[in-house]
Amino acid sequence: MKQLTQKLLKTQPNIGFGISRLTLGLIMLPHGAQKFLGLFGGYGYSATMDSLTDQMGLPSIVAFSIVMIEFFGSISLILGFLSRFWALSIAGMFVGIIYTTQWQHGFFMNWFGNQAGEGYEYSLLIIGLALATLVNGSGNWSLDHLISNKTVA
Repeated sequence: MKQLTQKLLKTQPNIGFGISRLTLGLIMLPHGAQKFLGLFGGYGYSATMDSLTDQMGLPSIVAFSIVMIEFFGSISLILGFLSRFWALSIAGMFVGIIYTTQWQHGFFMNWFGNQAGEGYEYSLLIIGLALATLVNGSGNWSLDHLISNKTVA
């Protein structure tokens, strides 16, 4: 168990990896706050769960996971805590988003409102940031870095 924890928390002490992680967390936080708290014009937890399960037909556990990953995952990424876990969760979630709702609309986002839905270019950017964090860890200025340094010493 200790080895797994060390692998999960180990990070490369590089500011670039910290920037990728922080960018991912900051981009995802408003989306999570919409779904969980109803901020930024969002509907909040209950209405979001209803929308994801009733309108989109997602299983309750998937809908719950989406809300938790977007809200708590983004906060954890900003703090640099268990970043590899949250990055993997976000990458998996966005692969699912591409598969279920975006693939059919092509690559480009619906910038001009002339498509039936959104393309997957934004999702690919998120997946790229998540994979960079997954591979390299949290980088400098992260709780993972602080914790891993204390467990090694």
